Amino acid sequence: MDFLAKIINEKKQEVNDMPFETIQPLRKTYSFYQHVKDHPEKMHIIGEVKRASPSKGAINLAVNVIQQAKAYEEAGVTAISVLTDEGFFKGSIEDLRKVAAEVAIPVLCKDFILDEKQLIRARNAGATIILLIVSVLTKPKLEELYNKAIALGLEVLIEVHDAQELAIAESLSAPLIGVNNRNLKTFDVSIEVSQKLGQQQTTNAVYISESGFSTSEQVALVKESYQAVLVGEGLMRQNNPQEKVKELQVLR
Repeated sequence: MDFLAKIINEKKQEVNDMPFETIQPLRKTYSFYQHVKDHPEKMHIIGEVKRASPSKGAINLAVNVIQQAKAYEEAGVTAISVLTDEGFFKGSIEDLRKVAAEVAIPVLCKDFILDEKQLIRARNAGATIILLIVSVLTKPKLEELYNKAIALGLEVLIEVHDAQELAIAESLSAPLIGVNNRNLKTFDVSIEVSQKLGQQQTTNAVYISESGFSTSEQVALVKESYQAVLVGEGLMRQNNPQEKVKELQVLR
């Protein structure tokens, strides 16, 4: 069985057992979309708090998530992504809650979202952006969750992996579209995925290239078609993440 199928099988059970939370006030911060549009001169960085991955195993299990997030914020990232999947990425909703309580910038809940319960849980924990992955949802379910997230006051990052999924994301008029360079079935990474899909963009969305970035040269490969990159492992393995963030903020 591929990685994605394993993850979704477990996620369905997790969501089934998850309580339906009462909606709490939305955390206050700026709009990620508007901030990027207002500052087009450089590549924006989404710094990710990521303890482990299914393919790489442990990355930094003992990370102090608050210190890591504050280091990202001080370095000038535009948003912070927090992996909340426990089974495969060793994250938790508590990681997100801790980070959101200590930083002022937008926080993205990075998980495999299948149900409205997860949207509310993420919002209650302090997320202002949530991730919806086209490849794990039917088109009607994607549209349903997208509309519910918007109604909850959340920004939505729609993640795609190929031209067909990109067309679906663009058909929603999604303001934030992420192209994941990681194949979720094999977990192989290639920045060429973003380069190829960069030639097929048709909307005024903020396009974000996700995964595989550790040098400014790599970021420069996508700067013509993308306004931001999401970086996890490339920052989590650094002794000085601030320095690395500044290196990756290449001029556009």
